[in-house]
Amino acid sequence: MAIDLNDRLNEQLRDGVVVQRKRQLIADPEPRDVYLPLISVDDHLMEPRDTFVGRMPAKFADQTPGVVEDENGMEWWQFENERVMNSGQNAIISWPAADRTGGPVRFDEVRPGTYDVHARVRDMDINGVAASLCFPSMVFGFCGQRFTKFSDPELGLAAMRAYNDWIAEEWVGSYPDRFIAQQVAWLPDPEIAAAEIRRNAERGFTAVSFSENPEALGFDSLYSGKWDPFFAACAETGTVVNLHVGSSSQTVVPSKDSPPPVIAAMFEINAYAAATDWLFAGIPSRFPDLKIVLSESGIGWVPMLIDRLHHLQSRFDKDHDGGMTTTWSDSLTPTEVLARNFWFTTFFDPTSYRLLDVIGEDRVMLEVDYPHSDSTWPDTQESIKGQISGLAPEVQKRIASGTASEVYRHPLVDLGSRR
Repeated sequence: MAIDLNDRLNEQLRDGVVVQRKRQLIADPEPRDVYLPLISVDDHLMEPRDTFVGRMPAKFADQTPGVVEDENGMEWWQFENERVMNSGQNAIISWPAADRTGGPVRFDEVRPGTYDVHARVRDMDINGVAASLCFPSMVFGFCGQRFTKFSDPELGLAAMRAYNDWIAEEWVGSYPDRFIAQQVAWLPDPEIAAAEIRRNAERGFTAVSFSENPEALGFDSLYSGKWDPFFAACAETGTVVNLHVGSSSQTVVPSKDSPPPVIAAMFEINAYAAATDWLFAGIPSRFPDLKIVLSESGIGWVPMLIDRLHHLQSRFDKDHDGGMTTTWSDSLTPTEVLARNFWFTTFFDPTSYRLLDVIGEDRVMLEVDYPHSDSTWPDTQESIKGQISGLAPEVQKRIASGTASEVYRHPLVDLGSRR
C-alpha cells in the first residue's frame, strides 16, 4: 500500500493488521518567560541524513552509513547490510500525545529541531536554554555503541570518527556558544579510545558519552583495569565522562512483561547501581581528577546511597568481615569520593531538593531531555521555578547553570539579545 506523504500517513503493524494514522506536528510554541537561563546537560538529537556525507575515508566511500527508503516510503538507517529503524521515539515531542509513535518515521514528519541545528537553537530560545549537551539518538546508542556492531571494525572506527567530526563541524561548530561538545568513544580498544580523547580535546570537546557498564555491551569490565588508559586521558584533558542511563543497552526490568511505564518509573535505580559500581571499581580513586556525571539520573536516590555507604563502612570496618575492607583501599571514604568525583542531573525531583544539603548543592545540574517523551520542553522554565524557587537565589543559579558551566568549562550565554 502506498503512502501519501503529503498527508503524513504512517503505517503501523498491529496484530498483523496494517493501521494507518495521520499525524500533524505540534504548533510552534510562543517563547516562554525566562525564570533562569539554563544549561541543559542532557538532550538528544536525531542524526540528519547527511551526517556522514563527505566525512568517510575514500576507501569506505561506498560504505558510507546513510538513510534509505523502504517500499512504503519510510526512512531507515543503513549500516553495511543492516537496516535500523529511524524510530519516532527519537522525536516524540513532535506530535500531540494521541498521535505519537515509536514506529518508523520520515525526517519530514518530525519536528525540525530534532535534527536541524538551526531549528534546534530556535527551540532552545523558546525554552530559555542558553546551552545544551546532546547525546546520540537510539539509532546510534547513547554512547555510540552502534559503531561497535559493524562487521568490519576498521569501518566502524572510521564511521565513529566521522560522527565526531560531524558533531564538531556541524552541530557544535554552527553555534559553539550554544552547545557543549560531546564525543562518543571507541569501546573495543581503550588505547584507541584514549588517543581519540586527546585528539578531540585539542579541538574543543569537553565531554564524552561512555557506557555505565561496558561489560554488558561485550567489553571489559570496569573492574578489569583495562580501561585505565582511557580514564587517564579523560582526567588529563579534563574531559567529563557522562554515563547516560541505558547506555549499556539495558535497564532494570522487574518482570519480563513489565510495561514501559514501569521501566520509566525505575530509571533512577539504574543510576544508583552505576554510581555504586564505579565507586567500588576504584576508578575515581585511581583518577581523583576524573569528573563523572550520571546523566538522566535524577537525584532522589543519592541520599539513600549515601546512607547505605555510611552504614556499610561502619559495619565492615568494625567487624572486619571481608566486605568493605577487601574492596575499598582509598584513603577517602566512599561517600567522600562520591562527593568529589560525581555529579547528577535531573529534570523533576521537587521533593529531593529538601535534602540538597545531603546531596550537595554543587552536585546537581538540570536537563530538558529534548526531544524525548519525558522532556519538559517547552515549559522547562515553569518546571524549574516550581521546583527550586524556594532555594536561595545563588543556589538556584548554581543548579540552573553555574555548576554545569564549571564542570563542562562552558560559558553562560546571555539570552536577552536573542529573543
